[in-house]
Amino acid sequence: MVVGPIDLRSDTVTRPTPGMREAMARAEVGDDVYSEDPTINRLQEIVAARLGKEAALYVPSGTMSNQIGIKAHTQPGDEMLCETTCHVYTWEAGAPAVLSGVTCRTIDGDSGVLHVDQVRDKIRPQNDHYVRTRLVSLENTHNRGGGRVYPQDAIQSISDWAHENGLMMHLDGARLWNAAVATGHSLATLAAPFDTVSVCFSKGLGAPIGSALVGPREFIARAKRIRKLFGGAMRQGGIVAAAALYALEHHFDRLAEDHRHAQILADAVESSPGLSLEFGSVETNLVWIVVDPQVATPKAVVDALRARGVWMSALGSRQIRACTHLDVSMEEAMYAAEQLRAVMQEMAAIAA
Repeated sequence: MVVGPIDLRSDTVTRPTPGMREAMARAEVGDDVYSEDPTINRLQEIVAARLGKEAALYVPSGTMSNQIGIKAHTQPGDEMLCETTCHVYTWEAGAPAVLSGVTCRTIDGDSGVLHVDQVRDKIRPQNDHYVRTRLVSLENTHNRGGGRVYPQDAIQSISDWAHENGLMMHLDGARLWNAAVATGHSLATLAAPFDTVSVCFSKGLGAPIGSALVGPREFIARAKRIRKLFGGAMRQGGIVAAAALYALEHHFDRLAEDHRHAQILADAVESSPGLSLEFGSVETNLVWIVVDPQVATPKAVVDALRARGVWMSALGSRQIRACTHLDVSMEEAMYAAEQLRAVMQEMAAIAA
C-alpha cells in the first residue's frame, strides 16, 4: 500500500536509512581541518582508490566540489569550455565567474554530449587580447540531457585533444555512480580521462550530505586550501562522512533499481496523451517530460499530480522532471505512473 507523498522532485530528497543512522552514531571523529578525522580520511582514501586517483577531498556539496576544482585549475581571466546546459554553468549560480573569475565558453551539445569536432577550434589564440583557454568541464550523467550516460569514446577523444593542447579536464560526476551501474564500467574507467572528478554522495547513493573532489595528490592539497577559503572546511565531519561510507557499501549496486523504476515512469509518459520524453529514451534515473501546450502546462500537471500524492518538478515552459531514488519503491513507481496516466487522460479529455 502506498502511504504518504511520492517525492520524485530529485534524488537529493532521500532520508538516511536506519543502517546509515547507526553508522553515523558510531562514527569515529576528529578535527578534519587538521586532517585528524579518521572517518573522513577513510572515505577520502576509498573514493580516491575507487576512481583510480591519488587523493580525494570531502566537501559539503557538489557545487563546492566543482567550484573548488575549477578554481584550482585556473587563474582569474581564464576560460572554461563546457556544454550549454551543464550543471556547473546553468545551476551553480554563476560561480565560475563569481568565485574564480573564469569565463565559460558554452557549446551546444546533443542531449548534453559534446564531440571532439565541436571543440577543436575553440582554443583562444596566444594573444594579450584574449582570455586563456585552460579547462574543459564535462558532466556524466548529464542531468539536463535527460540523465544520459556520456559515451566513453566521446570523452576519451575530447580528453586526448585537450591534453595534447595543454588543457585540463574536469568531470562533474555527481551521478557518475549511475553511469557506472548503467554501463557496467568501473568508476576508475569512467574517471580515467579526467584530471579531476567531482562525485556526490547525496544524489543516487542517498547520503544526507557531502561530495568529494578527486585528483592528483598535489592538486588536492591545493584544493584543501581553497575549501577553507570557500568556507567548506568542517570539524568533526566524520558523522556525515560515515553516511557516505555506508552508502558506498550498501546503496551502489541498487541504483539499477532506480533505473528500472525510471523506465516505469518513461513507459507511462509514452502511453499518456499530451506527453512525450524530451530525449526519446531514459538511460538512468532521470525522466525529462515534455508537455503538449495544447493539452496542459507543466504547472497544471504537477499541481494535479501533487493532489494525488505524487511530486514532480516543473522546470521549464514545457518540461517536467521526475527522478527516482532510494526512497521510491517499485510499488510507488507504479502508482506514480498510474496517476500520471490518469491525470493526462483527464486533461486531454478537457482539452478536446
